Amino acid sequence: MKQTDQEIFATDKASYVPVFNRYKIVLDHGEGVYVWDNNGRKYIDFLGGIAVNVLGHDYKPLVAAVAEQAGKLIHCSNLYYTQAQADAAAKLVKLSGLGKAFFGNSGAEANEGAIKIARKYAHAISPDKSQIITAWNSFHGRTLATLTATGQPHYQEGVGPLPAGFDYVHYNDIEELESLMSDKTAAVMLETIQGEGGVYTPENDYLKKVRALCDKHHALLIFDEIQAGIGRSGKFFAYEKYGVKPDIVTLAKGLAGGVPIGAFVVTDEVAAAFKPGDHGTTFGGNPLACAAANVVLDTVPQADFLHNVETVGAYFKDKLAALKDKYPTFIKEVRGTGLILGAELTSAEHGRDIVNDCLEKGAIINCTVGKVLRFIPPLIITQEQVDEVVAVLDEVLRKYA
Repeated sequence: MKQTDQEIFATDKASYVPVFNRYKIVLDHGEGVYVWDNNGRKYIDFLGGIAVNVLGHDYKPLVAAVAEQAGKLIHCSNLYYTQAQADAAAKLVKLSGLGKAFFGNSGAEANEGAIKIARKYAHAISPDKSQIITAWNSFHGRTLATLTATGQPHYQEGVGPLPAGFDYVHYNDIEELESLMSDKTAAVMLETIQGEGGVYTPENDYLKKVRALCDKHHALLIFDEIQAGIGRSGKFFAYEKYGVKPDIVTLAKGLAGGVPIGAFVVTDEVAAAFKPGDHGTTFGGNPLACAAANVVLDTVPQADFLHNVETVGAYFKDKLAALKDKYPTFIKEVRGTGLILGAELTSAEHGRDIVNDCLEKGAIINCTVGKVLRFIPPLIITQEQVDEVVAVLDEVLRKYA
């Protein structure tokens, strides 16, 4: 029997650990870039499950692949081969130009694996080579190691002691990074585009200079593309946009279009640091998740698909810039590329209020770091759907500006 919103809220309050600031709607189903709540109300979704639903909701080839695989084999453990996993790994290797892939269940697991294999690789060079450098304002996950890698101290409060060996630099500050690096540096780990921290893109060949410093100190370069990868920048991997190739790239979110999965992809040289038994997972890379990932990996890299991301993303950014010009005392800056875009407000006073007001008017958006309206919709959106959301934003901003 279908429950009311209030019944679901009460069950959740009584039963679920209260770690989420949820919005007061119960989502029931979706189609394309739209979702419907428990009461049948329609919303346009410009959050996409936090950059996850890259093909939108109820994408028929994805649904069919998951249903077919579920009818054959959902799980068998990694003690055995499956074609779905082998195919997904081969596609990631080909797309990345790297050597080997490993599948986990989440972005945090992908980053844990990247940190672990980087340390293992570096230890073979020297036992003292263990420093991992990440960026302030970054976000890499919520396990203890990835939380430590995350350069936002408020996430780390009350859970210490944290793992040792992590240092932080300001993103886009190459001089600061150079001053911290030495032959004891095992890896530099950066989001190619900072998402959770406010949508910051690399400037002035920053990533190329980072690559050069890593080469100088025999350190690995890790790109966290959990949010910026899988076509979101207009390229399948965001690092392609900036002409830099990492030693390790991590992925999750959109990789299976909504089915939980994570991955790290490494060069053959780095992969050789792991021997059988050095790493593992029970559920990671199961045939169900990999069947979904194969649909994404066959669809998103297509030239027409990525061209749509670039074209609609540029159109959307122009529309946001027009809102900035219209409300110059309220919107400070518009940032991003492709369909990872942010509009920074001049203060954090009304960030969540704007999200709530948009929700009331049938548009799902997001606010990160208190004052950056972040847009990470399904990659299938159209210019007409951009206009739909921008009209709602305009109406809401008029209230506060």
